Amino acid sequence: MPSGKILVAQGGGPTAVINQSLVGVALEARRFRQVERVYGARHGVRGIINEEFVDLTQETSHNLELVANTPSSALGSTRDKPDLKYCQEIFQVLRAHEIEHFFYIGGNDSSDTVRIVSEEARKAGYPLRSIHIPKTIDNDLVGNDHTPGFPSAARFVAQAFAGANLDNAALPGVYVGVVMGRHAGFLTAASALGKKFPDDGPHLIYLPERTFILEKFLADVKATYERFGRCVIAVSEGIHDASGTPIASLLAKDLEHDAHGNVQLSGTGALADLLCEEIKSKLGIKRVRGDTFGYLQRSFIGCVSDVDQREAREVGEKAVQFAFWGDRDGSVAIRRTGYYSVEYELLALDAVAGKTRTMEDEFIAASGTDITDAFRLYLRPLLGSGMPDAFRLRHSPVAKVRG
Repeated sequence: MPSGKILVAQGGGPTAVINQSLVGVALEARRFRQVERVYGARHGVRGIINEEFVDLTQETSHNLELVANTPSSALGSTRDKPDLKYCQEIFQVLRAHEIEHFFYIGGNDSSDTVRIVSEEARKAGYPLRSIHIPKTIDNDLVGNDHTPGFPSAARFVAQAFAGANLDNAALPGVYVGVVMGRHAGFLTAASALGKKFPDDGPHLIYLPERTFILEKFLADVKATYERFGRCVIAVSEGIHDASGTPIASLLAKDLEHDAHGNVQLSGTGALADLLCEEIKSKLGIKRVRGDTFGYLQRSFIGCVSDVDQREAREVGEKAVQFAFWGDRDGSVAIRRTGYYSVEYELLALDAVAGKTRTMEDEFIAASGTDITDAFRLYLRPLLGSGMPDAFRLRHSPVAKVRG
């Protein structure tokens, strides 16, 4: 007989709706008679290794619902990237606690962790059902039309740039906003969804899917500034040269590196500052300002897509259903079926694990500095209801009387 114990954990960067998935698992599991306990691991896979579990079975449904509507990871998260030995230790802990259902909410690395744990359990002959639940604001999980967390972050980015555009129109100059996205530009591209009038910003959008050439960038800025008398720019933190080297590392003398040797792009204003300095020194434009959205876009409270909330809950619920009604491990995926509706399917772990999706060519304009209507149609329904709107005065000029 199955042990009746299941374990859920959250990995990677928090999002505005990741707790919807957590609560989806916890509440849906209560509908299954064979489930005796729902455990949560504190701080992702590290909490499994350290056996830091909490009993979610003892949580009230009311409090779980309140947590579901709260951004960030309620169980805590981790940036640990487990290797084979690490995953074998995870499996040993799961076996010691007689946990036979493992749910991990996360992105690319988390899916790979689930894959290795699943393989190790199978090798050992342990009946462990392992399910990966999608989450990432980068929207870069393969096999998914989009991933929970991205729509809410995209809503924030669209609204933030709409506000930056209004600010820039009032006091003209050049504005550079740097958005998360090391390899995929979906989130930066979302900046265009706040545009209403033809001369609204962002006027230029730079994505990691296209090679960044500093000289062309400066020429684009100069031309835009001369045309509109101002220029609003959206830039992905992961823009790079033809060799794949991040522009931030080329322009900066001293940058941090993370535990995996990657240049630390998030949480630093280096790229915005460096690009602003290039514009000032090379183009002679005096009013140049830069912002780095950094971690604001991940868990910004009060700026959540209702579509994102619903789907994040449903991927958690479907994960439990796939686990108990299916006969295989896998990764839950969202598939678009109309305008606008979705279905959920269970993909093989090795079809998702460790892979990275980037923006399709059909979403990027030929200029390389804008997005297409295809992307607007793709993203618009994901942003949810009640997107704020901006209006302008109808300037009726008064005739001059002093010559």
